[in-house]
Amino acid sequence: MARLAQTHGLTDVQQEILATVRDFVDKEIIPVATELEHRDEYPQQIVDGLKELGVFGLMIPEEYGGLGESLLTYALCVEEIARGWMSVSGIINTHFIVAYMLKQHGTQEQKEYFLPRMAAGETRGAFSMSEPGLGSDVSAITSKAVKDGDEYVLNGQKMWLTNGGTSTLVAVLVRSDEGHPEGTAPHKSMTTFLVEKEPGFGEVRPGLTIPGKIEKMGYKGVDTTELIMDGLRIPANRVLGGETGRGFYQMMDGVEVGRVNVAARGCGVAQRAFELGVQYAQQRHTFGKPIAQHQAIQFKLAEMATKVEAAHAMMVNAARKKDSGERNDLEAGMAKYLASEYCKEVVEDAFRIHGGYGFSKEYEIERLYREAPMLLIGEGTAEIQKMIIGRRLLEEYRFQG
Repeated sequence: MARLAQTHGLTDVQQEILATVRDFVDKEIIPVATELEHRDEYPQQIVDGLKELGVFGLMIPEEYGGLGESLLTYALCVEEIARGWMSVSGIINTHFIVAYMLKQHGTQEQKEYFLPRMAAGETRGAFSMSEPGLGSDVSAITSKAVKDGDEYVLNGQKMWLTNGGTSTLVAVLVRSDEGHPEGTAPHKSMTTFLVEKEPGFGEVRPGLTIPGKIEKMGYKGVDTTELIMDGLRIPANRVLGGETGRGFYQMMDGVEVGRVNVAARGCGVAQRAFELGVQYAQQRHTFGKPIAQHQAIQFKLAEMATKVEAAHAMMVNAARKKDSGERNDLEAGMAKYLASEYCKEVVEDAFRIHGGYGFSKEYEIERLYREAPMLLIGEGTAEIQKMIIGRRLLEEYRFQG
């Protein structure tokens, strides 16, 4: 079962980490994932286990109590976790993006205050860009911060927060016109605020309300919420990086590595769908032989396996490019686009192999079939990825005429 999606050139430490995570997934996640998903139950026991393994601090530097591992190591761990249950990888991803943004852009005081607690899993992160009328157009953000003495007052409504209820730290992107005169480009008048809160729903701190979970067709277990700010007062030392007007760039940097994460999730879900499909094809008999011996099914399995391999290779390439310190928006966009599209196709083929049983909630493929579509829109739709890819290609291949 482990022939596909191998990664060459890993260190002994990386291999040991991945083996530990894979063993945890096989023993602690896969056996209970479908039951918990059907109940839309937060996987607290699984999260606690990952906390003990140190996964929440995987990329946080050792000086702050983390493991100091690379984006590649993290992405490969996410791939394994998503293979077990994609919702669990979502719980980790938003935490990781906030930790990454703090590591890259936070002040020294912010790093020392937040990162050790995030590495231990005591502080859980979520990040918030989107709004009800916003979609992919980040420049249209209307939530606003107004300076009032040594504080900022935040007002507005945010949407689609993964970990909105269970998190205790939210990185929130809002418009802040202070120091940015009228006519300034929208992306230059945005600021990221680090908002601490209590876990749960309702008013989680004065001026901040998490109304409740948004009901979804898939991606269950993890809480997805709105966030409402009504006179929310935040001290000036909770501006990420200590400087207003940098929020858009900080968020895009976080989303860039988040796209590698979503690509890894797509790879993990596709791997699991292939495993289920190839296993079922050898068990199910029609016309006197296993359906795996029918050429039509063999063709389908061949296409599925090739897509799993291709998506994995692109995801690994994007992660390694980022780890090298190079710009990777082209590679991350390509990896996210391809992995999410291939994931949808591999899951659907596994669903078809299962025939009528694939429509039954007794079979795991039914859950994967509802989960895969989220990857088509998370961290930027396919159309957004193609815009990014197209623009970068035109930069690289500029016609000199």
